[in-house]
Amino acid sequence: MKKTSFFRKLRALASGFILSCGLFCNLPVFASEVNMILTQWSGFHVTVDDTKHETVSRLGKKMRVGDVVFIQNRIYPFQRVGVATRSWTNHVGVVVDVSGEEPIVAESTFPTARRTTLSRFVGKSKAGRVAISRLDKVLSEEEQRKIVDASQKRLGIFYDTGFDLNSENEFCSRFVREILAESTGTAVGEVETFAELLSRNPEAGLGFWRLWFFGRIPWNRQTVTPASLLRDPRFHTVFDGYAHIEKS
Repeated sequence: MKKTSFFRKLRALASGFILSCGLFCNLPVFASEVNMILTQWSGFHVTVDDTKHETVSRLGKKMRVGDVVFIQNRIYPFQRVGVATRSWTNHVGVVVDVSGEEPIVAESTFPTARRTTLSRFVGKSKAGRVAISRLDKVLSEEEQRKIVDASQKRLGIFYDTGFDLNSENEFCSRFVREILAESTGTAVGEVETFAELLSRNPEAGLGFWRLWFFGRIPWNRQTVTPASLLRDPRFHTVFDGYAHIEKS
């Protein structure tokens, strides 16, 4: 087994360390590179009407179980996902509870999948950038219960830093895709290989991904991205703009 399994876990741990550095350290070289990329590529600046602003509390009142929430995580590795997919969004979660003061979002994140409040989820997004998508089909109460159950059984699963659709772990877009497919029969997003993904965007650059995968990009590995979920035609947009957390 056991050699392949061991080295995959070793690479995952090392990638997790890099991700942790992005999460907890303000690394100047990372920040400067991200700023350069975002400045050069205008796609990050023209995707939303700047007049669309809403408070998190009012936005939460519009949401339903099964809604998919997209954000732009500030952390460097997530920013590189956005660059590679030509999209502003790089992280996604699914609403699993709207019965409390604010919606609860389930997400696959580092180190493990968890539930969090809408305000905390949106609080991770650059300038509060957020989009909410909803399946065109109206979800039954049974389907909504299945979404809750499907998310619950995935909580605590480790984050897959290799973005492998067929691994034993999870990553954000796979997490949401699997929950909706299991609960509603609708498998959103586009399954693609790294070769297909990176060949479509020469601007993404391979240097980071070679570093991330320790010199060997898994070209034939299947994955699914937040951007492909956002573009899925079986969704309609509930909100696309900026959400602001009220100061208490």
